[in-house]
Amino acid sequence: MNKLFIIGLPRTGTTSVCAALLDLGFKVAHTAFSKHSFTLADVVADTPCYCDYPQLDALFPGSKFIYLNRDLAAWLPSVQMLLTKITPYIQPNGKFNPTIKRCFNHTFGLQETTNPLSDEHLTACYHKHRKQVNSHFKNRNNLLSIDISQNESYHHLIQFLALPNQLTDTFPHLNRGRMITDWKDIKHPNKINSDAFGPERRKFFDYDS
Repeated sequence: MNKLFIIGLPRTGTTSVCAALLDLGFKVAHTAFSKHSFTLADVVADTPCYCDYPQLDALFPGSKFIYLNRDLAAWLPSVQMLLTKITPYIQPNGKFNPTIKRCFNHTFGLQETTNPLSDEHLTACYHKHRKQVNSHFKNRNNLLSIDISQNESYHHLIQFLALPNQLTDTFPHLNRGRMITDWKDIKHPNKINSDAFGPERRKFFDYDS
């Protein structure tokens, strides 16, 4: 396995999966905005993976991908909360990293509708993303789809990664409710900096130009 990419949309459990993978011995970047972060990490999640999985699939042949399902009734208010909090920062003059801006605007069509936070619009975005993921990986065996709220999901992850059975069989539950920064609070030697400085400084891949 080259890399493992978590390509579920924001608010589908990416932080919880990343925390579990840290404890399984993987070097994990929850978001990555430099080439060097991808070099250092075994696992990369969230931005830009949910948007750029086709490019990452080509750049890192032999990698595995995990898509995270979440019940829409739970996901919609959660992602609406997130988008409300970050919208000022993903505007053209906002302070967030350009890759974050590009991925959110592309995936959620924030500039393409007068009401980007509506249930109807975000439901369409969710279904479009899932359909595109399934189409890209059709007839391949390097994609696992799980819903981490389901009891068997942790076991499916362990099987997919061909790991020994673990003492635990559940994911941690992070970023509950309105929380969005639990990853920052995790202290672990396997955490990889999203903006790791390397031979090309903090350069991202050319496809992001």
